[in-house]
Amino acid sequence: MYAEADFIALSALQHYVFCPRQCALIHLEQIWSENLYTAEGREMHERADSAVTSYREGVKVTRSVPLRSALLGVSGVADVVEWHRRSDGFHPFPVEYKRGKPKKHDADKVQLCAQAMCLEEMRSCTILCGALFYGQTMHRLDVVFDEELRSKTIAAAAGVHQLFASGVTPPPEYGPKCKQCSLIDICMPQVLERAGSAKRYVQKLYRELSEEEI
Repeated sequence: MYAEADFIALSALQHYVFCPRQCALIHLEQIWSENLYTAEGREMHERADSAVTSYREGVKVTRSVPLRSALLGVSGVADVVEWHRRSDGFHPFPVEYKRGKPKKHDADKVQLCAQAMCLEEMRSCTILCGALFYGQTMHRLDVVFDEELRSKTIAAAAGVHQLFASGVTPPPEYGPKCKQCSLIDICMPQVLERAGSAKRYVQKLYRELSEEEI
């Protein structure tokens, strides 16, 4: 269990699973840069958060729901929580809005699972599933909160806490996902990765020359 003073932003888990360096740049170094993708995502969240509580048959819909978990040491806000009516009352069903389409990585699923675990802790209940709504496909992706995903979420939270405690921004690892990151011009993964490779090459060459002299 984490103390309130040690809580981190719930959104940091999504950033960490996507890229630990991005997480550190945003949350440790307080660097942010808007691009087309982040602007679209922000507009989606604003639309989701702007409406008041609404109702439809068997479902109450609440928006901008405050969340916290001492187990994960996180706090944040859920875009939407649907309360589905069952025989024993209303049960929470978190829905997170994302731009684009479903990803190959689990960053979005981990963020949603963290929201569910917050609600479970706050409401003393069990949440079996939730959904991610993607703006590009205009469809929901149902997410089951199984033990594997819960373990990944707990590990991600622990990883973020360790990252923040160290205060050290990880080195870049250039890959396809970098092209969609709003921080690519600040992060400079290709430049820094090449510089790191060059440094390692010089160090290796120096060691080899030193060994020849012995």
